[in-house]
Amino acid sequence: MAAAEAQAGATALAASVQDFVTGQQDGRAAEVAAGLKDGSWTVLQLIEALGFCLENTDPRMRGRGMQLLSQVLLQCYSLLQEKEVLHLVLFYENRLQDHHLVIPSVLQGLRALSMCEVLSPGLAVSVLKAIFQEVHVQSLLQLDRHTVYSIITNFMGTREEELKGLGADFTFGFIQVMDGEKDPRNLLVAFQIVRDLIAKNYALGPFVEELFEVTSCYFPIDFTPPPNDPHGIQREDLILSLRAVLASTPQFAEFLLPLLIEKMDSDLQSAKLDALQTLTACCAIYGQKELQEFLPSLWSSLRREVFQTASEKVEAESLTALHALAACLSRSVLSSDTEDLLDSFLSSILQDCRHHLCEPDMKLVWPSAKLLQAAAGASLRACHHVTRSVLPLLLEQYTKHPQSSQRRTILEMLLGFLELQQKWGHVEEEESTLLSLQAPVCSVVFSALTDPSVQLQLVGIRALTVLGSLQGFLSPSDLELVVDHLIRLALCEEDSQSSEAAMEAIGSLAPIYPKVFSGRMVPRLEEELQSECEEESSRDRCSVRQRCLQALAAVSTHTSIVRETVPVLLQHLRKVQRGSEAGSAQDIISVCQSLHRVAVQCQQDAGSCWFYHQTVVPCLLAMAVQAAMQESTHPPLGKVLLQEEVLAAMVPVISAATTHLSPELAAQSVSHVVPLFLNGEVSFLPQNSFPCSFQPFQDGECLEAQRRLVALLMAFVCSLPRNVAIPQQEWLLRELLALSCSCNCPFTATTAAKCFAGLVNKHPAGQQLDEILQLAVNRIEPGLVEGLHRTQALTLLLWLLSLLLEALSCSDRVVQLSTLSCLQPLLLEAPQIMSLHVDTLVTKFLSLTSSPTMAVRIAALRCAHALTSLPTIVLLPYKARVIRALAKPLDDKKRLVRKEAVAARGEWFLLGSPGR
Repeated sequence: MAAAEAQAGATALAASVQDFVTGQQDGRAAEVAAGLKDGSWTVLQLIEALGFCLENTDPRMRGRGMQLLSQVLLQCYSLLQEKEVLHLVLFYENRLQDHHLVIPSVLQGLRALSMCEVLSPGLAVSVLKAIFQEVHVQSLLQLDRHTVYSIITNFMGTREEELKGLGADFTFGFIQVMDGEKDPRNLLVAFQIVRDLIAKNYALGPFVEELFEVTSCYFPIDFTPPPNDPHGIQREDLILSLRAVLASTPQFAEFLLPLLIEKMDSDLQSAKLDALQTLTACCAIYGQKELQEFLPSLWSSLRREVFQTASEKVEAESLTALHALAACLSRSVLSSDTEDLLDSFLSSILQDCRHHLCEPDMKLVWPSAKLLQAAAGASLRACHHVTRSVLPLLLEQYTKHPQSSQRRTILEMLLGFLELQQKWGHVEEEESTLLSLQAPVCSVVFSALTDPSVQLQLVGIRALTVLGSLQGFLSPSDLELVVDHLIRLALCEEDSQSSEAAMEAIGSLAPIYPKVFSGRMVPRLEEELQSECEEESSRDRCSVRQRCLQALAAVSTHTSIVRETVPVLLQHLRKVQRGSEAGSAQDIISVCQSLHRVAVQCQQDAGSCWFYHQTVVPCLLAMAVQAAMQESTHPPLGKVLLQEEVLAAMVPVISAATTHLSPELAAQSVSHVVPLFLNGEVSFLPQNSFPCSFQPFQDGECLEAQRRLVALLMAFVCSLPRNVAIPQQEWLLRELLALSCSCNCPFTATTAAKCFAGLVNKHPAGQQLDEILQLAVNRIEPGLVEGLHRTQALTLLLWLLSLLLEALSCSDRVVQLSTLSCLQPLLLEAPQIMSLHVDTLVTKFLSLTSSPTMAVRIAALRCAHALTSLPTIVLLPYKARVIRALAKPLDDKKRLVRKEAVAARGEWFLLGSPGR
């Protein structure tokens, strides 16, 4: 029986081989490979079966036989035994001397063998030697050349030590393989091989220059991919791959740097950019030994590109390259007998640029400053060298030029060097050039702050901010002067740009000097806020008050300052509330805007956040409750604070004050706020002597003002962390639901709806949530039909819509049915609003038409039908998709489902038809 099976297998193998070789049936290769995998025959049997063609005098026949064997090996190389691999390698090496028509298939077989884990030691070297010796790679087609690169890559990945045993012969062999390669697909692989040769320390021997030449001949890359290129190789891919090669070893420096200088001096912008970017990359691995000979030429080329270039890109890359050169020289470790190349290089730059800073026409001022700053920014040592020479000169020039425009240019240059000093942080006094120039630098900056030119003021403010960030630079008296200048600029400067810039500077410097700003600025701002000047117009007074409020917010960037500013802001808020002058509503809004900014700034510090919350939130609630009660008894007194825009301005204050509370502190706060609204518990409020009880959820016209304060409840509870439990939550939800559906005040109804939706959104899934949703649907459905409260019902539904769309994904079917029954009338009643969610609605409805529950399928089909009431232009992109999806429920086993499917699909078919 076994003999018969073996004979049958041999016969089948012979037939398959015959069909492949002579019948040109390429599919037989897969059958032969499958037989090898399942053990029907062995590799030896396959070679025996191929004997008639492998020994044929016709090279085409031999090539066809080798093609079959190689295709099988590519599918089965992992199954080969070590001895089989040995014999195959020797067999294939011998075939490298065959006719050129056979070679491509031989290389494919060797590629398969190069992936074998059981390759015996020495075979990888043997294969590569044979390829280097017998194959003229660059005469092959692109695919066959790629095969050779793949063989080399495979061996480098698994047989590194063996290949290194070849020494420089391996490098020379690869150079011969790559020399003359033109195809971008192959070049990407070849460049990677060169990178690996260098990165993995293969011996380059005497072939460093040859390896450089065989790769650098492609620099700069000049390649444009053909239209609709299926390989997706871009010019940038080749540029980056080649750059990684050229910048991979200092051994290339003596050959590469002259090439880069040549390309930098060319007229082709792309060549300039590539050369500059490559130089920058090289500086990361070069030392002063590699650069020394070429520094004068490199500096000459870079200087020219900045002084004369018409391209911002080339200028930027030149400055980057100069920075990289100076950084490279800064890294060199100096010995007593070596020249300090950084010192001499910077001296050359100073010699060529420094005098331009003094020229009356100032034509080359900026290019010179950019070059000097690029070099100075390379290291602390470079910064000292350049600023020691340049800063005194700039200070002198500022004094010599009286015009504001020229002074602005000089100060901007000075600012650039100050920012470099800022980069290195605090330095020892004896090392810092800047500290020795403290008095003249401060004098120049302070003079700019008082100049009539707004543009010069702006540069002065930026410079002041940088000086303030340098630890130990400003003296106590300087700091007091800084605060005085910033107050003046923030409050009194007519130009809004200077005022805004001063506010920004206050915010930057206050956390660095909290004592100075809380002790000097806050009292001044408080005094200014409270002062009343008869000589000032009400408009001027209002503007100063606004800026005072903004400045108090801007300075509140440190805990100690916040404790000073928040009481000032709240005190002013109480004062405005008590006042009756026109515009007080805007004043309250302005205070709230400042309070909101302070709240946001406090969010990153837990201590500040809690202080702010427990100080501001009860105060705002107390003032609002007081106003609501006064509205009930003395209408004019509480009117301003209850205006919609004022309450709307208070909402983000409370929200920002609550969002970042810890769960423990949030729970503490919610235990007071919710009982305030449900039970009228006012004991935690400051100044809690109120004329009547607080009952915002009770009926009655006299309580309308109190109901408006639900906006503040909404701001609070919707901002709480999700894991904070809401006391009496079910009661609160029912009250909010009733208020949102029945209140005649649109503002109150809307905020109640928002609050209800926010609480439901945070509610954990379960039976209680299902009951709440069902309760909402029961209130909304009749409301959509009845005219009296239709708007309120629609508003609530809009706020619940996103929640309802999420509920459609729920598996609790009652929720799905409730949600679908809620959405169907909304599609009919509010098509414009629902159009905003059409993509989600289409997806959800169609998915539910396959629900296992018949009632859900019917409801989903009715909603899909109702979708056709939306604007046609919105629906047309979905028409084909919906019609295809609705074909399935046409065959539903339930007649009622089929009926709804027919109706819905019919409407979608008619969508967009004339007259529709």
